[in-house]
Amino acid sequence: MSDGPLVIDALGLKCPEPVMMLHAAVRKTAPGGHIKLLATDPSTKRDVASFCRFLGHEVLQEEEVDGEFHYLIAKAG
Repeated sequence: MSDGPLVIDALGLKCPEPVMMLHAAVRKTAPGGHIKLLATDPSTKRDVASFCRFLGHEVLQEEEVDGEFHYLIAKAG
């Protein structure tokens, strides 16, 4: 088992696919586990925050790097 976060590559995908992939990853992750989402759709800035707030997950890190949006999320638990 890996010590790092589960990485979801949603680069090039448009809403709602990145959040749908995040939701599927959350289901596979143990409570307190981490997920890293990579996306290029600017709407993920709003959608990821809303998704996490609604379900109680925590966005630990959010950054934009060369047109990519990187999120580190901790599953509620």
